[in-house]
Parts: sequence; C-alpha cells; structure tokens
Amino acid sequence: MEKFTVYAPFFGIASLLIAYLIYSYVKRQPNGNELMQELEEMIHIGAMTFLKREYTALLFFIAAVFILLGLLLHEWRTSVAFVTGAFCSMAAGFSGMTAATRGNSRTAEAANKHGQAAALNVSYFSGSVMGLAVAGLAVLGLGFWFWVYGKSPETARYINGFAMGASSIALFARVAGGIYTKAADVGADLVGKVEAGIPEDDPRNPGVIADNVGDNVGDIAGMGADIFESFVGSVVATIAIGAT
Repeated sequence: MEKFTVYAPFFGIASLLIAYLIYSYVKRQPNGNELMQELEEMIHIGAMTFLKREYTALLFFIAAVFILLGLLLHEWRTSVAFVTGAFCSMAAGFSGMTAATRGNSRTAEAANKHGQAAALNVSYFSGSVMGLAVAGLAVLGLGFWFWVYGKSPETARYINGFAMGASSIALFARVAGGIYTKAADVGADLVGKVEAGIPEDDPRNPGVIADNVGDNVGDIAGMGADIFESFVGSVVATIAIGAT
C-alpha cells in the first residue's frame, strides 16, 4: 500500500478539478430577477471584501512565522511547509465563500421555478465545492510534501509545518469570522426588531445584508478553514505515529 502514496497529489488535483466543474455548473444556473441578482452581488462583494481584509492581515503573520522558523530556528523545510499549509487553508475558505455567495440566488430561483428538489440540487452542488476543495487541497499538499521529503522519520517533523499553517489560519478565520458574524447579527436585530419594530431578516432593514455577509464569513469561510485544519491534523498525526 505504501507505493500508492506517490499518487496522492494526483487525487488532490482530480478533486480540485471536479470542484471547479461543479462550480461552473452552479454558475450556469439562472440567478433570478434583477432584484435577486442585486442582492446576491451585495452579499458577494461584502463577503469578499471581508475576506480580502482578513487575508491581507494574515499575510503579515505568515511572513513573521516563516522568518521565525527559517532564520531563527533554521527549520527551512518546516517553514516552507507552513506557508503552503496556510495558503491552502485560505484557498479552502475562499472557494467555499465564492461558491456559496454565487449559489444563494440560484437556489432561490430553482425553488421558485422548479420546486424543492431542484433547490436542493443546486444548494447541494454549491456546498460540495468547498468539501471537494478542502479534501483536494489537503491531499495535494500533504502528498506533495511527503513525496518531496521522502519517507524518512524526519519527514514527519517537516510536514508538521503544513498542519501548523492550516491550524493558524483556521484559528484566525474562525475567531475573526465569528466576531463579525455575531456583531452583524446583533446589530441588525437591534436596529430592526428593537428600534424599527420590523421582523428579523426583513428586506426593509439594510442591516440584513451585513447579517447575511456575516453568516457567509463565519459559517462558510471560517468553517472551511476549520475543517481543512481538522483533516490535515488527523493525517499528520497518523504520519507522526507511524514515524515513531
């Protein structure tokens, strides 16, 4: 079975390719009338703006840890693996966010025109993009470094950097996303239900857009990075046990 580890990166690439094909299928679905498209675009732009600001700040953290591991601890192999793990985690969150914000209006349009089954189909495919991206990036990254560093006991130490990068991004993405999510939720509810006396998620409340952006930020981008970190951590733990 050990000889099959060299094929791991190719399985990762195949998973990413399937995720891209599914995303293309979702994008081809009708996204409703002009108002639905406008709301979709506002949520998408808001979510991507947050993600851009968050990832820009995280670049400084990634650079600092890279320098610390490489220059001070002289663990260059671990530091390079750390950077790739961090970027793969960011890519997992980005892919899920993109698919979700593009799939929301298409799911609503499918429900409106064709019923519950069609809506479930579109929403399921939208969600599967992040699932396949998470698995594909993890298998691709781990398989690549396992192939590069070889099968020596030292490999486990180097690949730990990949898991560390994934965990670092998951920590910040989950916490930062959660803070934004709850802040937007509470703000929208206070303005809408308490001050204006309108129901929750009412289209007359502009804060609902921020609330929906927060749901995507915390429950999709943050969750994607979290799942990626958990998957990578379980594989790296298995490698570490096997190396001892």
